[in-house]
Amino acid sequence: MKAKVRLLDLHSGRHSVFINEGEARKAGLHPDDLVKLEAGKKSVYGSVILSNLVKEGEIGISRDILKLHNLSDGEVVLVVPVGTPESVHYIKKKMHGEKLRKVEIESIVKDIVDRKLRDIEISSFVTSLEINGLDMDEIAALTIAMAETGDMLDIDRKPIMDVHSIGGVPGNKTNILVVPIVAAAGLTIPKTSSRAITSAAGTADVVEVFADVSFSLDEIKRIVEKIGACLVWGGALNLAPADDITIKSERALSIDPTGLMLASIMSKKYAMGSQYVLIDIPTGRGVKVESIEEARSLSRDFIELGRRLGQYVEVAATYGGQPIGHTVGPTLEAREALQALMTGQGPGSLIEKATGLAGILLEMGGVAPQGMGKKMAREILESGKAYEKMREIIEEQGGNPNIKPEDIQVGNKTYTFTAPVSGYVTGIDNRAITGIARSAGAPEDKGAGLELYVKVGEKIKGGDPLFTVHAETEARLDQAIVFARRTEPIRIEGMVLQRIGNI
Repeated sequence: MKAKVRLLDLHSGRHSVFINEGEARKAGLHPDDLVKLEAGKKSVYGSVILSNLVKEGEIGISRDILKLHNLSDGEVVLVVPVGTPESVHYIKKKMHGEKLRKVEIESIVKDIVDRKLRDIEISSFVTSLEINGLDMDEIAALTIAMAETGDMLDIDRKPIMDVHSIGGVPGNKTNILVVPIVAAAGLTIPKTSSRAITSAAGTADVVEVFADVSFSLDEIKRIVEKIGACLVWGGALNLAPADDITIKSERALSIDPTGLMLASIMSKKYAMGSQYVLIDIPTGRGVKVESIEEARSLSRDFIELGRRLGQYVEVAATYGGQPIGHTVGPTLEAREALQALMTGQGPGSLIEKATGLAGILLEMGGVAPQGMGKKMAREILESGKAYEKMREIIEEQGGNPNIKPEDIQVGNKTYTFTAPVSGYVTGIDNRAITGIARSAGAPEDKGAGLELYVKVGEKIKGGDPLFTVHAETEARLDQAIVFARRTEPIRIEGMVLQRIGNI
């Protein structure tokens, strides 16, 4: 059938085409059928939604399709029913626990990107990986396929360094210090970061307080070749596009298959041309990797995958038992990171982790002798060289290089929680802290979050402040207060935990 394109100002959350119910009956089309729209040399795939939003002779296109394909209002297209893609058979093969060949994995990834696979089929693939896993041959094939179906960056400065945290710790603004330290030492580090998925602030959310984070690959190439570094949002790029699609299924199912996580992270490093990659695995209670044994096992996988991709990978298992620094939330973290860069000083957890990770990268890149990287990183931070490099990054990314911490506005609706009793801080719940900050509006409300006044092991008195919640509205502040009172974000106990009588 032929139909005129009608652009619909809506997001279906799917790669969808809308067809009039009567027209669909005539054409023998049913809900969720896969169709191809052909217009000259252009072709677009989408799943059918029956709707009276469009008349007979029209086909409605959602903005989800328009993000990737240039179709015009009123343009005539040919609507062709498409059979089940061959890749569905390969998904069923993995569902039965069989190993996939390289060509089969490439077929699945290409069909995900082309949207020949529907949401339920993509979810089935993700579920099969959670249940049956992937061996290293499959992970390597998946990583390369994910990278090569998107754009690739070629920077005329070598070596290319990169750092990535698998996440899970609130307040992890560490890379905002690491990147300028490494670049100030003369190494090249084009850092793409994510926005928050389940956290209160991703690195991109924090950097956006200072400067733009959405750039094209050509713009990133120009910035990095000029100053040796950038801090940008990876989601604005067409890097490993299959990853962005599968992540939606992972979120919906609340699963994160290890093989897919490895491919997700390393495909983007491969696409950025990274030669030396440092993976940060926060380890401790309340994060993704709770034991050092798990961290070691995952480290071996990252290192082996890097070897197969021609990348040199090292892994740092870092302490993740409590938030990093004293702030959680975009503007609060931006202020803390900027203050640390300007003064060369800051919370011990932030400075120790940033200089530790930067030090490893300096040694990997050959600009610091083995065992001397952390010392060199601290000297670069304390000398102000890292701050000057950060000013360059901010300016090249369209921000004000002269911005000061006090210029950054935070949410002015506040409430401070105090210690109900005297004792010692014996635990800080990462998930509860993140939940409070998100309830306050972070990361969408940049000024929302919280300031922490205590750390594990500190002695406190009843009535001492524990943390202050910041929000941009009273309603959001109230939500955060209720959430905080329902949880136990900070545990306070005496040195005698329990008295046990004679049994």
